[in-house]
Amino acid sequence: MYKKTHISDAVIKRLPKYYRYLCHLLQNGEHKISSKALAEALNVTASQVRQDFSNFGEFGQQGYGYDIYKLTMEISQILNLHADYNVIIVGGGNIGNALAHYTGFKKDGFNIKAIFDINPENIKTPEKCEALHVDKLESYCEQNHVDIAIIATQKDAAEGIFDRICNIGIRGVWNFVPIDLMSRDNTVVENINMSDSLFVLSYYMQNQK
Repeated sequence: MYKKTHISDAVIKRLPKYYRYLCHLLQNGEHKISSKALAEALNVTASQVRQDFSNFGEFGQQGYGYDIYKLTMEISQILNLHADYNVIIVGGGNIGNALAHYTGFKKDGFNIKAIFDINPENIKTPEKCEALHVDKLESYCEQNHVDIAIIATQKDAAEGIFDRICNIGIRGVWNFVPIDLMSRDNTVVENINMSDSLFVLSYYMQNQK
């Protein structure tokens, strides 16, 4: 149960990093970890680790640290990773096609069900995934439950597709188009701009000692 009603975006964005590292430790047979060791592995401070987790409750024990399995399960529950999500992709170009064929999504419970494009006949879909014309977006979603829509269209089509997705009632949007779409009352957006990451990398390379 959450200890606070509002959690900062910075904390939420660190949780997947904690989760991935803890899963790695579990796979290697580790059972417990201190906040100091976890902090060193993820390049944060031990105080930051304790503060992050205190937003959601008390997970560790003083003098013992964290039970890795229990902490992993707690973070999984916070991120709602125990659920399965039905996902569609709008845009069957290079990015949309690459995302559709990434097998890691299914392992984590994100199931790509359909790809929509103006030329669906040119799309080679993975197993159990349909290629459909974008005109069928609404009818497909009426007949199938969809949790998340990935937008990977051309830039000039993104806003219109986003409006349609919101009108359908899809609750989550993962946007790969290089424009920022704003979350609405019933639809949450996570904008992914790959150029931004390269710009940051360029800065660190320039200022590397």
